[in-house]
Amino acid sequence: MPATVARKPNRRGRSKADDGLALPPITPGMTGGHYRPLTTAEMERIHELVLQLLADLGLSQVTPSLQARAVAAGCEVDGDGRLRFPRALVEDVIARTRRKFTLHGVDPKHDIEIGGRRVHAGTGGAAPTIMDFHSGKYRESTVADLYDIARLVDRMDNIHWYHRSVVARDTETVLDLDINTTYACLSGTSKSIAVSYTDSASVKAVLPMLDAVAGGEGKFRERPFCTAVCCHVVPPMRFATESCEALEAAVEAGMPILLVAAGQAGATAPAALAGAVAQACAEVLAGLILCNIIDPDCRGIFATWPFVSDLRTGAMSGGSGEQALLSAACAQMAGFYDLPGSVPAGMTDSKLPDMQAGGEKGYTISLAAHAGASMIHESAGMHGSLMGTSFESYVLDNDLLGAILRTVRGVEVNEDTVNFEVIRDVVLGEGHFLGHPQTYNRMKTDYLYPEIADRRSISEWEDAGGHDAREVARTKVQHILADHYPNHVTPETDRWLRDTYNITLPASRMRAGNGVW
Repeated sequence: MPATVARKPNRRGRSKADDGLALPPITPGMTGGHYRPLTTAEMERIHELVLQLLADLGLSQVTPSLQARAVAAGCEVDGDGRLRFPRALVEDVIARTRRKFTLHGVDPKHDIEIGGRRVHAGTGGAAPTIMDFHSGKYRESTVADLYDIARLVDRMDNIHWYHRSVVARDTETVLDLDINTTYACLSGTSKSIAVSYTDSASVKAVLPMLDAVAGGEGKFRERPFCTAVCCHVVPPMRFATESCEALEAAVEAGMPILLVAAGQAGATAPAALAGAVAQACAEVLAGLILCNIIDPDCRGIFATWPFVSDLRTGAMSGGSGEQALLSAACAQMAGFYDLPGSVPAGMTDSKLPDMQAGGEKGYTISLAAHAGASMIHESAGMHGSLMGTSFESYVLDNDLLGAILRTVRGVEVNEDTVNFEVIRDVVLGEGHFLGHPQTYNRMKTDYLYPEIADRRSISEWEDAGGHDAREVARTKVQHILADHYPNHVTPETDRWLRDTYNITLPASRMRAGNGVW
């Protein structure tokens, strides 16, 4: 767990903070894993079922290309055409796959290390609708929304990457969707991006775009800043043909791969939570094995994303207590395998940024973070069980994520924080700690101050207009989107991209003074 560097203090409690070397209250990648919903014996029992599922049941509908690779590596195809994975092969791949890697930002200042229970949070999802900022009504999402959300995320310190969170409904073909999604994400933020590619043609089409932004042919492979999101399975235990083709192309291109298994407990996964965890682990490991067969040095992310059904209706319930437990247990299983892992959390069922949303986001994200999730996806902006999003929620959730990450850092116990002389000085001196050097130092290193949550007195709040958190967030959204137009993609590169691809986002939309905000 990262900690403020401290040396033995003198009588006045002097620490490294005085020398300007102190860390801020939170940093990306603080270590989680102290919350353990599963015992070691329970994880081993789940793992045994995972091995049995892969060896004795396998997955159907593997593509011919991947089947040939898998059989050459030691897999078997049974009489029903199901690809089975021998236990020895599964355990060998788990043992030799990458434990951690750098998830690159478009700008290196946003690079983060994934793996080892180092906790990060970011966006995700595929919402078809967005709450219109001006009317307050849900409407279909667009390429312009993708770009605007990216610009917001670019300014949110506690959102560490931008995985496209809406599906642009104003594109005509799958290829246009994937090209314009990649372009909007790249143009709107210099953080790491992620795009869901559904076929190999899209992966191959965007590679020249990624190279151009990276600085030239082959440069993207040196610092891959775009993750391919591959839902390579259709639960239960069946490969998704087109997504597997995209997976193969993405691994060959050197892209990080988010291997997603998103069964729904009680529908496409067992209603028993432990069974849903086991099935998700088996499905993701099947994809990870295929990735490692293609490239043993691949950057695979163990994205076990089982969702919860409200068994009264069959509808998804992204904000339930059961979802919090599922995601935390999946994060723990990634730690059990020592693999870079991803889980979903923050997918409130509420349609508004209200009390329900805050509560559901708070406990689902907190459990995932404290269980040591390497990547918490869908942790910002999402509503309606992933069917919608809202601009102000990215600002509100950034505040919430900061507080949650502060709890992950925990309480430091060292010579400076457990110090007899500090307490003695105050007791025998002024009688309060307000003016003590330790208080001043720790004010900057131990305490996180929210940007949106209001801590003023009631009278001060009333005198300032009595605005609620959503109103404050809306004002911040307006200010950011009126002024923040990232320019990390050079005009020359942007012109080349527009000449080469069918870019639908107007160039005028990408500069201040356009009147939209």
